[in-house]
Amino acid sequence: MRYLHTMVRVKDLEASLHFYTTVLGLKETRRIENEKGRFTLVFLAADEDLSSAQASAAPCLELTYNWDSEDYTGGRNFGHLAYEVDDVYAYCQHLMDNGITINRPPREGRMAFVKSPDGISFEILQKGENLPVAEPWASMPNTGSW
Repeated sequence: MRYLHTMVRVKDLEASLHFYTTVLGLKETRRIENEKGRFTLVFLAADEDLSSAQASAAPCLELTYNWDSEDYTGGRNFGHLAYEVDDVYAYCQHLMDNGITINRPPREGRMAFVKSPDGISFEILQKGENLPVAEPWASMPNTGSW
């Protein structure tokens, strides 16, 4: 058995692609447009996973966009997706610079949470050891839920 992908439904494909690719930095590996089923699937991968994802291997994130309008609920009970970064502070600053709210700041130099436009929680983890505790992160309050 091997892990293939995680699927999340998105309401606005363009807004979601902006968040996942431009802001988070994931790369589109393939796209499937299904007119009969009236949906689009977009597969994304992180840089370090890109070569295996392009070979139709794992791991990938699958965005499912249903062409007919539907409200999705339950993003919170999904749990979260987790990605590891080289510098959690620099990455969180990059997210903030792009208008993303840091719901749970990396106060201890290790872990932060943000949400996608569709309310999917993302855990951003520091690669390796925790970074030294630093401001403004150490005193930044939580915002909303994650």
